[in-house]
Amino acid sequence: MEKTRIADILRALDDALRGARVELRHDSPLQLLIATILSAQCTDERVNRVTPALFRAWPDAAALARAPLPALEKTIRSTGFFRAKARAITSCCRALLERHGGEVPRTMEEMVRLPGVGRKTANVVLGAGYGIPSGIVVDTHMARVAQRLGLTKQTDPVKIERDLLATVPRDEWIFFSIAMILHGRYVCQARLPRCSSCPLSRHCPSNQLETRLLAAKETAARGQGAGRRRASRDRRRS
Repeated sequence: MEKTRIADILRALDDALRGARVELRHDSPLQLLIATILSAQCTDERVNRVTPALFRAWPDAAALARAPLPALEKTIRSTGFFRAKARAITSCCRALLERHGGEVPRTMEEMVRLPGVGRKTANVVLGAGYGIPSGIVVDTHMARVAQRLGLTKQTDPVKIERDLLATVPRDEWIFFSIAMILHGRYVCQARLPRCSSCPLSRHCPSNQLETRLLAAKETAARGQGAGRRRASRDRRRS
C-alpha cells in the first residue's frame, strides 16, 4: 500500500513540477557547492544575488582558497553568518585542492570529509551537480512536507532521510528531493499550507490543515475583537 501511495505522490509531483531544478544558480558542481554553503539560514534568492560577483572575483577552487577573508566576507555579507561561511568556503576549497586536485568529489564519503559539508549539502551537490542519487535532501521544507504527508514521524533529519530512502525508489531520489523542497517552499508552507490548491491533497492525511488554521485564526480574531469591545465599554463606564 505504501509503495502505491509513494507512486501516486511521485506522479502528482511530476505533473506539477516536471523538469524541476534546484533554484541555486550554478554552472558547475563547485559553484553549486559554494552556493549551498551560502544558503544556510538564507534564501536561495539572496544567494543568487551574491554568487555572480563572487564567482567573477574568484572563479575556481584555487582562487577561493586564496581569497582574502575580509574581501570574501564583504562579498557574501548579505547571506548572513558571513564570517563563518567565508572560513568554511576557504577551508573547503583548500581541501579540494589538497585532496582532489580542485575538483568536487563524486562520493558521499569524500564529500562529507570536506570542511563545512554535511550530508544535506553533499546530497544537493551529488544529485543536482552530478546526477548521482546519493540520498534524499532533508531540509526544513522536506521535513515538514514529509511529516504532513505521513511519510515519517521523525524530526531528526538523519532519521527522516532513512524513512524516505526506504520508501522512495532510488531512481527518483534526485527529483523527489528537488520537487518536495519546492512544494514546501511554495505550496505546503509552514504558517499556512495551500491545501485547497495542492496537487498532493488527495494523497495527504493533513489536507484539512489549511481549513483548520484559517478557522483558528478567525476564532482568535473574533475573540480579540470582543475583548477590545469589552475594554472600550469598561473605559466608557469608568
